[in-house]
Amino acid sequence: MNLNQDTKATSVFDTQFDHTAEDLRQLTSASDRRLAEPSWVLDDSVPAPIRVLQLATGRWVAHLVGVAAELGLADLVQSGPKTAEQLANAAGLHAPSLYRLLRALASVGVFTKQEDGRFAQTPMSDALRSDVSYSMRGLARMVNRPWTIGAWTNLEHSVRTGVSAFEETYGTSIFDYLTQHPVEMQILAQAMSSFSAQIGAAVADAYDFSEIRRLADIGGSHGMVLALILASNPAMRGILFDLPGVIEGSSDFLKSRGIHHRIDLKSGNFFESVPGGADAYLLKHVLHDWSDENCVRILKNIHAVAKPDTKLLLVEFILNESNKPQFAKITDLEMLVISSYGRERTRVEWENLLRARWISTNEDHPYKIRCVRDRSGSLPNPVG
Repeated sequence: MNLNQDTKATSVFDTQFDHTAEDLRQLTSASDRRLAEPSWVLDDSVPAPIRVLQLATGRWVAHLVGVAAELGLADLVQSGPKTAEQLANAAGLHAPSLYRLLRALASVGVFTKQEDGRFAQTPMSDALRSDVSYSMRGLARMVNRPWTIGAWTNLEHSVRTGVSAFEETYGTSIFDYLTQHPVEMQILAQAMSSFSAQIGAAVADAYDFSEIRRLADIGGSHGMVLALILASNPAMRGILFDLPGVIEGSSDFLKSRGIHHRIDLKSGNFFESVPGGADAYLLKHVLHDWSDENCVRILKNIHAVAKPDTKLLLVEFILNESNKPQFAKITDLEMLVISSYGRERTRVEWENLLRARWISTNEDHPYKIRCVRDRSGSLPNPVG
């Protein structure tokens, strides 16, 4: 999409995919790892009551994974298989209880118990390491934090009233809460990096960034997606913009990627203003946090500093209304839980939002939504 009517249109990205069962495997080789969408569809051959049992107790398994992530168990096992006693001694834990945790985790594919009683890495436990680009540790930690769990236990309140379960539980907005709890803010930022790692490389491959000299990532957290795009475009420079508490935690990550010298760090509030000087502005899973009115405020602030040929790149889910499984239908409930205004949107809702008066459109220069998806689960070149 363009910010001005006399320039060429760019796109809204859709991270919605069709998948085969094999696409859902988590592979350890970065070159083989595909962008696949989580699904809770269970085998029809299993009796319906058992399938419901699996869904209803899924929270228990999520807690197992979250505790493993919090304790850093995958990092400890990376040097080689270890007994529960060895891991307990290294982390100061209760060995018998740790053994029970590891045994349960191994039953769902996170670690494996060897014949000699030691626990070894698996592809899924490998994804919980903190030192790999595809790490999901941050996300696993976030969904297991008390503030996340507490809000989700109040989902019924949101369904009855339309009011954020988080706000009902804690008496404040999620963003105000995180500003007052900087440690939790950093955990959220790490979780967003975990999620971004799964789509950032695909976005970098899917879109032709060759004409962009400076890309501004607005609300870009620690800069995972920006880092992946810059790695594929060595002549490009970047601007990373987010709240001060988030930007403070980004330097170490960007240095670890070897691109900190190519990124200008800027902090502020995108409802007030955004940095100028970019050829393109990227918003990845930012607008789904906000109402249409607040989305327009953000877009107007970008428009205010845009040059005549500036591009706007959006990476968002596009909801389908069928019964087909879609991860976005679950994240839409996460939006309902944590705020009274955030939500995922359908194609029609995106079109209505982007027709808001902040942007000019006409028959010669319409904006367009371009879906980038493929049945293999990989992001191909843009189409449309």
